[in-house]
Amino acid sequence: MLLVMFVVAIICATLSCKKTDTTCATVTTAAPDAEKVFLRNYISTNGISATEDSRGFFYSIDSIGGTKPTACSNVTVNYTLRLLNGTLVDNGNNVTFNLMNLIVGWQEGIPLIGKNGKIILYLPPSLAYGSQATSGIPANSYLVFTISLKEVY
Repeated sequence: MLLVMFVVAIICATLSCKKTDTTCATVTTAAPDAEKVFLRNYISTNGISATEDSRGFFYSIDSIGGTKPTACSNVTVNYTLRLLNGTLVDNGNNVTFNLMNLIVGWQEGIPLIGKNGKIILYLPPSLAYGSQATSGIPANSYLVFTISLKEVY
């Protein structure tokens, strides 16, 4: 949980986020073709049943849930973060965030489910933490998040 809070703080500092900022832009970031191909090959080679999003990430919805968040929503989640090799990097329970302050992969992936939904996101580096190493996450890492959406505000 501390890792995610640290990353949110870094992202906000980098993007000059303000608590009073209420604008909520549509996310239009897409992964480069090379990252899409790498992740597509990983999914295929490992026999993972996942849907490819045109922006370059893959996802598997375990349960769709109810009320869906928007990019401006606050959400409470339980999550685990693993590297593609299965190494557990981080996890948290009942953690609340504003989606617009999180990595692009979460901004795009979490609204695919609703309250009480569960999703697995397979994210390429450009939709995660990019070329910067972050507390146990090597630079240019492909990541797997398992997320249960507990609440939408």
